[in-house]
Order: sequence, then structure tokens, then C-alpha cells
Amino acid sequence: MENKEETNTINDVGNSNRKWRGSVGGIVDAPIAQVWSMVSQTSRLPEWMPMVEKCTDLSGEEGVPGYIRLVSGFMFPQNDGDRSWIKERLVLMDASSHSYIYRMVASNVGLDGSLNSLKLVDYGDDDLESTLVDWAFEIDPVEGVSEEHIIDYLGFLYKSCINRIEGAISTN
Repeated sequence: MENKEETNTINDVGNSNRKWRGSVGGIVDAPIAQVWSMVSQTSRLPEWMPMVEKCTDLSGEEGVPGYIRLVSGFMFPQNDGDRSWIKERLVLMDASSHSYIYRMVASNVGLDGSLNSLKLVDYGDDDLESTLVDWAFEIDPVEGVSEEHIIDYLGFLYKSCINRIEGAISTN
């Protein structure tokens, strides 16, 4: 019997039920260390995620698996006009590979159990320091919504966040 090393990735964290998956990416004209400093800190989420108004630490230590945060704002339109809220648990954070995975554990948006992973790749050369941001997500099928529609919406939402990182860095 072969012994396989176990790793946490968006493809193997969770259960084996059918998932809807998508990913978006973009280039940020900033060094990977600056991008990582921006995207890895809960307190900085509103700076590069325009629909996020507030992030609150709920339990655990930021950057350590098991850490739980509450993100609120207008991420997903609500019928009653209220703000969206998502309680997320950190599954993996690896500063050396500039990557993390969060699981949505509770929300008022119907995406409980979803995984979001963010990975940065140094994309620069000698003259220009750039960073590739890869944001992958997987969700359980949502009743009453087409897979294509929700994947397109999440892709658009997350791409708009990636597009704001560079501006958020230069503002600071």
C-alpha cells in the first residue's frame, strides 16, 4: 500500500460531495511581500474588498488554523436590504507559499461550507515587481440558482477585489 502525503488544498479539504468550482486571477503591479501584507490581514479586508464594511475577530489567533472571523457588508444582495454576513474559519495559512484557505461556516447568504483559497505567485522580472493573485473557490450546489450564474457572479465579485489590491497598497 502506497503512503501519500496529506496536504490541504481547495480540492481536498472537506467532503467528496459534488462541488461547483471556479477561479479568477489577476496581476498586481506590486511586490509579493506588499500584496501578502495586504491580503493576509483581516483588518485590511475593507481596503481591497469594496463590498466589505467590517471584519471582526471572533475566536482564535489570526493566521493560525481555527481562527474565526465575521465579515459583513454588501457582498451578496439580501431581499430585506440587510447587510450580508459570513462567519469564516481559517483552514490553512502558509506565509512561505503566500497562500490561505478559509471555509464559510455560517452566513445569511446560503454558501455555508464553501471554501475560498488565495495564492500569490511572484510574477515579476528584474525591472518590474508584479504578483499573480489566484483566487479559487468551491461551493455546494445552491438550490434555485444555476451553477453558471453563481460561478460567474463569484468570479466577478472576486475579480473586482483583485483589481483593487494595487490601489489599496499605493494608498498606504
